[in-house]
Amino acid sequence: MTDTLLETSSASSSSSPEATDVTVPLGRKIVTAIPGPKSVALHERRLKVVPPGVASALPVYIEKAHDAIVIDVDGNQFIDLGAGIGVTTIGHTQEPVIEAAKAQLDRFLHTLFTITPYESYVRVAELLAEHTPGDFAKRSMLVNSGAEAVENGIKIARKATGRRAIAAFEHAYHGRTNLTMAMNYKAAPYATGFGPFAGDVYHAPSSYPYRDGLSGPEAAARAINYLEKHIGATDLAAVIIEPIQGEGGFQVPADGFLPALQEWCTANGVVMIADEIQSGIGRTGSYFASEHFGWVPDMVLSAKGIAGGLPLAAVTGRAEIMDTAQPGGLGGTFGGNPVATEAAIAVFELIEKNELLKSAARIESILKPGLLALKDKYDIIGDVRGKGAMIAIELVEAGTGDSTKVPNAAAVSAIAAYAAQKGVLVLTAGTWGNVLRFLPSLAISDELLLDALSVLDDALAAL
Repeated sequence: MTDTLLETSSASSSSSPEATDVTVPLGRKIVTAIPGPKSVALHERRLKVVPPGVASALPVYIEKAHDAIVIDVDGNQFIDLGAGIGVTTIGHTQEPVIEAAKAQLDRFLHTLFTITPYESYVRVAELLAEHTPGDFAKRSMLVNSGAEAVENGIKIARKATGRRAIAAFEHAYHGRTNLTMAMNYKAAPYATGFGPFAGDVYHAPSSYPYRDGLSGPEAAARAINYLEKHIGATDLAAVIIEPIQGEGGFQVPADGFLPALQEWCTANGVVMIADEIQSGIGRTGSYFASEHFGWVPDMVLSAKGIAGGLPLAAVTGRAEIMDTAQPGGLGGTFGGNPVATEAAIAVFELIEKNELLKSAARIESILKPGLLALKDKYDIIGDVRGKGAMIAIELVEAGTGDSTKVPNAAAVSAIAAYAAQKGVLVLTAGTWGNVLRFLPSLAISDELLLDALSVLDDALAAL
């Protein structure tokens, strides 16, 4: 585990013997107000040229990062428990990934795979075929972002089935494009004022054990009843669901929920899609979170952590489904960019070489017990849930506990703000804004996790 960031002076970009190395210890360190003066100045520039719709959770401007530490322009060092919303899963600036991308920069930047292809696109598709659930023949197409993967997955499912309707789920989040805005459960702020939206999109009840108390089969029966009565199986092209919901608050479905839905979909010719954009690529201790539930979906969507921070996403599905799209029907100018695909290959290799799936289990073994101890100490923590390096706490009003479970969004906002001032970056989530989610990189050390938990303890006490 690297515990220092090696930075070089500007002279070090040449072969000059005067180049010097400076070692920066990687830990939490706050040296200015948050945000600091340089960040404040940059933010003033930003407000003149960037619209307010492109909002930032914390206006500190980052200059460098490594492993699980980000350093802003004022020299403040933060423990990063967000990883760019699950993107830098393997850690910031991992050398094998950087070197792979640099080597490709020297070869070529772009040809467009659908004009003149290249091997790295094929290799990424092979790796996805190997690591996504199921031992059947698969095909993959590469795109740029998670929302684009969702759009293409839905498009292919409609082509394969000849049907129109799409079923998403309560508390789902799938993106900010026109179709994905319609698929999101929560409108504000993602869809407010941006309509009209794509039609034939429905929201089935999900499995939310903390609030619905249903077993997996019971929750599946409720969802299937909705699908049959409100849509009808003969009109339904696809059911799409996050195996562990992201923006919705890291709900982990009850055991048996996802396989029961898959059984119904298979029996009725419906394509079942796993949106693993946030939960995939090793984050939960398996390559894909679906594996934790014994679920083998027809199609898997990947993005975020797949290329170590470079833009890449994928649609991987059963060959007989993917092959229904006609030549020229799939693609995009930048989809599967060669620099990003080389980085993705390095990510898969790094996961294997450094046994990072075990790191996800290690993180859970520290983070979850630490959060459960805080739950015993503070009654506003209603639930602790998640898997691997994808853990969350849901906050409720003090004294409501397991009775009314009134969401406590104000406490979440206060804790996130307190933690930021102390050098810990955490993300908020949840339909009611009452969830703190923790998405540390798999490179984070035990010491940094324990330090972050101590800050969280202080933040809860300060309430």
